[in-house]
Amino acid sequence: MLALREALTAFRRAPVLSLLSITTIAFSLFAFGLFGLVALNIREALQQVEDRVEIRAYVAEGTPIEAVSAALGDIGAFPEVGRVEYVSPEQALQKARQELGEFQDVFESGFLPASMEIRLKRGFQDPPTVKAVAARVQSYQFVDDVRYGQEWVEKLHRIRTIATVVGLSLGLVFAAVATIIIGTTIRMTVLARSREISIMRLVGATDSFVRLPFLIEGFLKGVMGGAAALLLTWVANRLISRFVIETSFFDGSLALMGLLFGALIGLIGSAVSVGRHLRQV
Repeated sequence: MLALREALTAFRRAPVLSLLSITTIAFSLFAFGLFGLVALNIREALQQVEDRVEIRAYVAEGTPIEAVSAALGDIGAFPEVGRVEYVSPEQALQKARQELGEFQDVFESGFLPASMEIRLKRGFQDPPTVKAVAARVQSYQFVDDVRYGQEWVEKLHRIRTIATVVGLSLGLVFAAVATIIIGTTIRMTVLARSREISIMRLVGATDSFVRLPFLIEGFLKGVMGGAAALLLTWVANRLISRFVIETSFFDGSLALMGLLFGALIGLIGSAVSVGRHLRQV
């Protein structure tokens, strides 16, 4: 309680410097939050495209419906498969006319074969898995051909891999820069109270006793800065969604992680700054 009271007293004693620290933390985390928002929406966009990955197996003409039904049950039991549907020639014709309206006169009854449309579960849409499932489906005797756009699937997976690597790299850079800026700001607070620290050491205060109020102060500043950054990121997201393009915002768990990240940075910045100063006293 004494350490908490000392930390709150420090806020009242130097409100301008405390506000400067919180503002610096907020804008540093705001830049990091904007990057996280971009990364989140890129990931969701790629996931939506991946969800459209499907394997289409064309059924030979004259195949008994009983054989197709049995195959649908077998394929639906594959651990990688999320959904499998039978598309009759009539349904295929209707779908083609809807999707390619300008060519609807070209399609005639019986022009398109029956097929099985297979959608894979999330986490099983990488090229090797898609290729393996396609090969298993191709093994059915009544399957004439299997199509899944191999080149397109490989390109999509490559883009996702590159986006993940670049996103993690830039995220680490943003986090490092934010930590350095916040640590420097907190160090200014510590230096402003260097005389107070020296007096406390002279009267016999232990390092842990001197350090604890600063740690609490850094933690509180980190939480407040993180909350302000989250609010700024939400406002930016709303403005982008309204005037540019519809975007998603962090869910509750990610927002909480942002607050905890701010608190952790404030805590680490205070610990490093105070520890360095105590070694110099």
